[in-house]
Amino acid sequence: MLPAPLRNLVLAVAAGLLVNAAFPDLGWWFMAYVGVAALWMALRYATPWTGFLLTWAFGIAFLLPHVYWAYTSVGLVPWIALSIAEGAFIGLFGAAWALVRRAPSKHTSVPWWSPAAFALLWVGMEQLRSIIPFGGFPWGRIGFSQVDIPVGRFAWLGGVPLASFMVVLAGAALGLGVEMIVRRRLVLGLSAPIAAGVVVVSGLAIPLNAQATEGTLNAGSVQGNVPNAGLDAFAQARQVTENHRDGTLALVESDPGPLDVVVWPENAADYDPRTDAESAAMVDEAAQAAGVPILLGTNDFSPEEGRYNTSLLWAPGGEVLDTYSKQVPAPFAEYIPMRDFVSHFSDAVDLVTTEVIPGEGPATVTLPVEALDRDVVLGTIICFEVAYDPIVTESVAEGAEVLFVQTNNANFGLTAESTQQLQMSQMRAIETGRATVQISTVGVSGVIAPNGRVLESTELFTPDQLYATLPLRSEITPAVQFRDLWHWGFLVLPLLVVAGAMTRTVRERYEW
Repeated sequence: MLPAPLRNLVLAVAAGLLVNAAFPDLGWWFMAYVGVAALWMALRYATPWTGFLLTWAFGIAFLLPHVYWAYTSVGLVPWIALSIAEGAFIGLFGAAWALVRRAPSKHTSVPWWSPAAFALLWVGMEQLRSIIPFGGFPWGRIGFSQVDIPVGRFAWLGGVPLASFMVVLAGAALGLGVEMIVRRRLVLGLSAPIAAGVVVVSGLAIPLNAQATEGTLNAGSVQGNVPNAGLDAFAQARQVTENHRDGTLALVESDPGPLDVVVWPENAADYDPRTDAESAAMVDEAAQAAGVPILLGTNDFSPEEGRYNTSLLWAPGGEVLDTYSKQVPAPFAEYIPMRDFVSHFSDAVDLVTTEVIPGEGPATVTLPVEALDRDVVLGTIICFEVAYDPIVTESVAEGAEVLFVQTNNANFGLTAESTQQLQMSQMRAIETGRATVQISTVGVSGVIAPNGRVLESTELFTPDQLYATLPLRSEITPAVQFRDLWHWGFLVLPLLVVAGAMTRTVRERYEW
């Protein structure tokens, strides 16, 4: 039999692999609960230091397969470095939990509320790594894995933080049940898993309304595809734009129904049609054929230093009706922090010659819709911004009646990156109560109802078009209305729990 420290390490690593299996492309959602329960068992006797190390191992085991797309995109060293660095943030959870569990308490054994404390600390960790460093990395938050399960409905009430809290609460309760059975405390051991099941299905009590309240929007979306997978696609920008023009012409020729807007993805026109005549001609040809504005992704090189990753609303005839520029550029992809230092580890940084700088203002553009005789505010989320709570919720708070997630997945190959992103878009639909369209250069693209259900989707690296009549909604969900409370509350409360545990520990040690 393995010694206890090694056994706990193996259990922690297995837990990380199990949690990853809950996400695409496997999508075994129930493994999230099994993985959290396994981590609970691995941390039963952990000190803060061993808790950090065990959960760091869990984090690395989770992230290495989860962000394998980073290897496909930028290579071995950045992929491993990202997994190790983000795994360390997850390790902070293990240290905090060990500190809280070992703190003096009037309870002689694990208290009934301990799964709630476990879940609260977990979400605090997710919130922290969603903010720092370099703007944070919210990818892989456990709530995202449950969009098709009743517990995912809690996002409507409290966003991704509350959804993650409920998932981990159920997993920790399952872990507590296993621990109590091992201790031969059968009543608690059998009731805790029942409580976990109740948590999972309790989301059914939350109603999700998918009906239009402000009319409908007829939207066509074009997945033009790229000449080949990988970074070489960016060297063929004109071909990419031509593909999206041709896709728009094919959409119009298919006569799907009335159109109010056509949406192209991020990087669909890397040469800014406002300054490049050839690009402008292709974009306007498509807009004239459709007879409606095109929302498209481009690059704005007007700043003296850097560029903006921008979404343009281009009307037939060439007038730009509105713009939005990405607020959170992806570090080490769109810009390179500590360039001189990281260049020693990967030459992929040399691919980023002109860095993306942050845009300002909410992720919205205003579209005049003749059929409705009014303007409609569109939420314009660009690529990885879909992972960031404040960007999406602010967009809806500022009036967005529908969401479009424009993304470019070309350099991630045939990995699960695009399906992970689609899952996030599903969660955003639930959270905001908005119909959502994810449109990618190469897929996976999809149309999502306001209740998070995927109505239609495309395959990877295949030219395709989507057409949907999208319900427009003005209702503000609790997740949006109380967005600051959920965002900061799930960060501050765990800190207070840790501070309380430290205070009790110090008092007992020094007999205050």
